[in-house]
Amino acid sequence: MLRKPAVAGQFYPGSALQLEKAVKGCLIDAPKEKAVAAISPHAGYIYSGHVAGALYSSIEIPDNIILIGPNHTGLGEMVSVMTDGEWETPLGIMKVNGALARMLLESSDIFSDDMAAHEREHSLEVQLPFIYTLNKNASFVPITVMRADFDECSEMGLAIARVVAAYGKHTLILVSSDMNHYESDKTTRKKDELAIGRALALDASGLLQVTAQKGITMCGVIPAAIAIVAAKELGAKKARLVKYATSGETSGDYGHVVGYAGIVIS
Repeated sequence: MLRKPAVAGQFYPGSALQLEKAVKGCLIDAPKEKAVAAISPHAGYIYSGHVAGALYSSIEIPDNIILIGPNHTGLGEMVSVMTDGEWETPLGIMKVNGALARMLLESSDIFSDDMAAHEREHSLEVQLPFIYTLNKNASFVPITVMRADFDECSEMGLAIARVVAAYGKHTLILVSSDMNHYESDKTTRKKDELAIGRALALDASGLLQVTAQKGITMCGVIPAAIAIVAAKELGAKKARLVKYATSGETSGDYGHVVGYAGIVIS
């Protein structure tokens, strides 16, 4: 099955030449570390591309990636894993890692084999041009999540950790998430500081709690919690914020912004 681009020409340039220029324009010179997990934003490149670029510039991009994002469309299963096929990007074709995907399906009943959730979802798609630019051999497991409580996040995170350990090859757990949405720049920065603090402390439960209690509309908070659980189980000890920004810095509208964070967990 070939998954065609859903937001090319909207969230990022639709032509290969313009897209390559846009991605390379977001990348920076930075020391690269071997990350266990990472969090990258997924807005239009004009708003969040520089944050994503800083994040991707700071980590090694291995041949195997588990890519987890929120389900914005409401289509498909609660937790949807695409187990076979390819994703088309303007830069080239990226393969789904079927072996790794099937291992995940067997690791927990929470994961469902489902394509419908992925057909129009943008959160994973916008990551692919960065991944492809830095490693054309990379394959990935696409996962979207609608809702999950902490126990379910913990089960999925531990299952991912077991699968990564059993797979035996360097596998990056990559989360696609924006931060707080559509409040003032001042409010968003205060709220995001609380959420980022819990992420940097590798406190998955605390991250879910603070976003719920403080009304922080971090769209990928559940994927982030899953990844934190998995990363800690795989031996991760620390996290660092590579870059933070809001959309106001690009749009000039500081009354209604979205926050963006690039975080490395190692």
